[in-house]
Amino acid sequence: MTMPSKYYPFDSETLHEPLNEVWAARREAADATRRLIENLVNTQTSAEELRQLAVRISAEADRLEAEPMSRGRFDSINPVAVEQRGISELNYELNPVEGKSNPLAPPIHIWMDDEGVYGKATLGWQYEGPPSTVHGGYVAALFDQFLGIGQKLTGHPGVTGQLSVKYLKPTPLNTELKFVGRLDKSEGRRIMMTAEIIANDVVTAKAECLFIRIDAETFKRMKEGS
Repeated sequence: MTMPSKYYPFDSETLHEPLNEVWAARREAADATRRLIENLVNTQTSAEELRQLAVRISAEADRLEAEPMSRGRFDSINPVAVEQRGISELNYELNPVEGKSNPLAPPIHIWMDDEGVYGKATLGWQYEGPPSTVHGGYVAALFDQFLGIGQKLTGHPGVTGQLSVKYLKPTPLNTELKFVGRLDKSEGRRIMMTAEIIANDVVTAKAECLFIRIDAETFKRMKEGS
């Protein structure tokens, strides 16, 4: 597969290393926060312990809030909003569904080749819907992000126009999930992608997603919030 010259972290099954010490530290903090979230969901500790924990977490939040803050990924003060790699790097690190430095994001890793797009993830208890099962809303969100990356195969990706998910079986927690996607059609402004999730060699969900290409001017207005 011929990859573009700009920053492109989806060309290998191997997780791309952070580009500098700041992003390495952000990933460490995000991983620690994910662990905190899962433990907070499952803990059976006392009310007093939880109140003390809330005080400590609030104090750390106050410390961060006192430092310089950007307003969203595309804020001009963001230190990586430079060169060609800016948007790709920001998305890879801070996207709310896949970002390696965003503690909200499930730990999914995505890569692709000429044949399609692939992914793997293991979701813990904080993503539980039905007992021992990934919440259906997260299944849909993961499909949207996964295929949103996969549409880069066309060389001119767009935004989600329609997403349809079929839930065939419960998608289990604490189990490696495999994602497989493909480009079905790219015609005019319309891109059609399909995908499935596989757990223990069983397909648990399928998705079809229509993406609509947008022009550079429209994207610029989206970034500016207008």
